[in-house]
Amino acid sequence: MTSPRTRISAVAATVLTLGLLAGGCGSGDGGGGGGGGEDVRTAPSAPPATGTGPYPTPTPPPTGSASAAPPGADAPARPRPTGTGEARGSTVRPEDIDPADADKVGEGALTALWTYDTAADSGPHDAGLRAADAGWLTEAYADRLRAHQPQSVPGAQWQEWAEHGARTAVVPEKTEDAAKPPDSETEAWRQWTVTATPEGREGWKGEPVVSAVYVQLTRATADEPWRVADVTVR
Repeated sequence: MTSPRTRISAVAATVLTLGLLAGGCGSGDGGGGGGGGEDVRTAPSAPPATGTGPYPTPTPPPTGSASAAPPGADAPARPRPTGTGEARGSTVRPEDIDPADADKVGEGALTALWTYDTAADSGPHDAGLRAADAGWLTEAYADRLRAHQPQSVPGAQWQEWAEHGARTAVVPEKTEDAAKPPDSETEAWRQWTVTATPEGREGWKGEPVVSAVYVQLTRATADEPWRVADVTVR
């Protein structure tokens, strides 16, 4: 099968958007989370993953990104919030899991890309930066997320979450079928359904955001750890 060509992603939630991605960077050379285009721009609530998505040739999301952002994250309707304090990102780090296990690496990266903390983050793009700094991503993908500058401010849903000081609880679930290419020693593809639920002060809980996500993992040799090279949010 043909290897995916790099697309411009704006992490743009990813991946943190979550693409991490993710309101800014898109997936590929151009998610989520990312993850990688704008800071992760995913639909308000993506339909359940079918397992027939873009494995070898991912199609960049409309507003691509690395970490996935909540619905409306790209809407320039309100002033960008200013985060304060230290963000509470995902507590799982690459050194906590088996780096030779592509499933574990993919799960950890997506959790980091979709973990937003509105009490400290200025937008979903911050989750992508944390995922890049933590070491979940390839050097090239991490550089794309760090270089990305979100072109718009988080929208109404982020504002609602911020009013409650919400942080997302992230649950990635593998959803694959026979369409997935077999793993090689240096490349692996995974499909996940990522559910991010905002949980705030005094028991407040918002509507979950569900995203169908495709992850490409690579490594130079079979002896090296897997790293996420691309995140596509569909």
